[in-house]
Amino acid sequence: MKHFYTLSFLFIVFVSSVFGQQQKDYSRLHYLSKEEMSKPNTNQRDFTPTDPPEGFIRNVAEFDQMQAVMIRYPFGIPVSLIAEMAQDTRVLTIVANQQQKQSVLGIYVSNNVDTSQCDFVFAQTDSYWTRDYGPFFIFDGNNQAGIVDFPYNRPRPNDNNIPSVIAQYLGINLFGMNLTHTGGNYMCNGMGQAASTDLVLEENPSLSEQDVDTLVKNYLGNDPYFITLDPLGEYIKHIDCWGKFLSPDKIMIGQVASTDPRYSDFEAVATYFANQISSYGDHFKVYRVFTPGSPQETPYTNSLILNKKVLVPITGSPWDNDALSAYEEAMPGYEVKGIYYSGWYDTDALHCRTKGIADVNQLYIWHVPTLGNVDFKYNYPISATLYNYSGQPVYQDSVFIIYQVNQGDFDTVLMSSETGNSMTYSGDITGAEPGDTVNYYLFAADASGHHANHPFVGLPDPHRFVVNEQALHFDPDTVWFQDEIQMSEGIPLHIINTTGDSVTINSITQFGLTFSWYIYDDDMPDFPYQLAGYDTLTLPVYVAMIVNREMVYDTMYVETPDKTYKELLMVDSALIENIAQTDIPKQVTVYPNPVGNKATFKWNGIYNYEIKIFDLSGKLIHQQTGNADACFWNIDKTNIQPGVYVYHISLNGQTFTGKVVKK
Repeated sequence: MKHFYTLSFLFIVFVSSVFGQQQKDYSRLHYLSKEEMSKPNTNQRDFTPTDPPEGFIRNVAEFDQMQAVMIRYPFGIPVSLIAEMAQDTRVLTIVANQQQKQSVLGIYVSNNVDTSQCDFVFAQTDSYWTRDYGPFFIFDGNNQAGIVDFPYNRPRPNDNNIPSVIAQYLGINLFGMNLTHTGGNYMCNGMGQAASTDLVLEENPSLSEQDVDTLVKNYLGNDPYFITLDPLGEYIKHIDCWGKFLSPDKIMIGQVASTDPRYSDFEAVATYFANQISSYGDHFKVYRVFTPGSPQETPYTNSLILNKKVLVPITGSPWDNDALSAYEEAMPGYEVKGIYYSGWYDTDALHCRTKGIADVNQLYIWHVPTLGNVDFKYNYPISATLYNYSGQPVYQDSVFIIYQVNQGDFDTVLMSSETGNSMTYSGDITGAEPGDTVNYYLFAADASGHHANHPFVGLPDPHRFVVNEQALHFDPDTVWFQDEIQMSEGIPLHIINTTGDSVTINSITQFGLTFSWYIYDDDMPDFPYQLAGYDTLTLPVYVAMIVNREMVYDTMYVETPDKTYKELLMVDSALIENIAQTDIPKQVTVYPNPVGNKATFKWNGIYNYEIKIFDLSGKLIHQQTGNADACFWNIDKTNIQPGVYVYHISLNGQTFTGKVVKK
């Protein structure tokens, strides 16, 4: 759990002042009505906790594929918005009975709403804030859609029952997470991260911060869970009143004038997210939208992303056009539309009164993109895992990398499924030279009629990386011994000068430290060695047989005056003598987590193990084997940045995976 609480004294005074004002204006209280404020804060509905979902859990983000949008009658939104939403997806309206349904159909027909796109569910409700009490959607480790229910933090028992109503309506699993919460104070990025204000801690006083973190991780699959201060200075403390995830690595945050007493808190929150590592392995890209408040409300972060459309609440404020432009800049490829309504407020607008219904049969591409600056390679491997939640097969000839080098034509590469995992696909981007910029996106389709891009809009907003103009390239990029012939005959390592200028090599590591690889003296040049432009130095690398050694990887260092290059050397586990095991490992414990200098991985019993640790781009940063009941990762020797890392531990034929957070 990542927390951010710093508050200025001025901000606290401002909150108190605004809260006092809001208590007098009950008509605007999204939080509680006047009548509700006089009631005890109890719920009449019994909440039933359940066991969490099984396996890997993916919490559906607002910008993932939706099959419908949920609203409630009597409405809290203009009918023009309903007509707009019905152009792109189905509209699910909650009505109390058949009579209300007929009334709503009459309203829809009179206002040119496409009724062929409209569905209804019968249920009693207490309010139109469907975002707050609506369901949290997940997919579990069995690729089954589900809804995570929670005790809704308002005394509205009918609203509190809606997640179970929708689960029954869709015919999907319902899980009970015993964490008092509200949808307006929760957002996720669809790839294991979520955020709320510290209201979630205030409303669960019997739970520790670790308890909250554990519930969110176990039921929603999100770790880290960012908990922040609320810079808005209003009574409600909902994150959607000032912030919004736009993609796994983009976030929109409100902005106020430098003379505004809340200015430092808004800037502090923006800086906080800019310093966090996203699920893509890069820092969050923070976009800003000016939200000064009155005169005329400016609730621009309280928008709705509905498939490839962004619906933004506008009020006639002079900042409306700037807000629409901010979304267009942040979300190329989306249709951005302003929705005017006199009933929007800074604390209660379009997002609060609508709720996307996840497409439970969607095709989803899980991919950690290659981004930023990368070292030169002849091939840039790209991999992705496909989740066909419909159960229908993926078309094997429809999974593509579509890429462009600089401003050239787009090339298409067919990705192939990997042996032993039919849902993991890989392919290579080729033809990019040092200094080139590569834009790419992924596409896939399945037999259910679903297709998917990654990123969601594909071509208009592709992933991008730039090839470093480094002098030396290594082929292969990993010297990997996979059989005894390679060990005895050696593997040729080609060090290639990719420039037209001579490069001075001062030294090259000749012997292994963690296993016995070596280069013969006769093959090693005299140093300093001048590698001519576009020339290649070839060094045969050999390795001796390894028996029961704990380490099966090492690094060769190539020193030049400008840079130290690193080449990974590995020995396949099949070449290491194993000790038979009959016991069954049950679980892996990691501590401490988050970790500072050293992480311990502990399991029951002594087993042959192999641990691999990757960063979020999929790059292997640590590998180790041995025979023990625990292993250790000395992070000081790895030289990594703070962030989230993924471990894979193989124990006696079983694989355990999880995340380690480096502080």
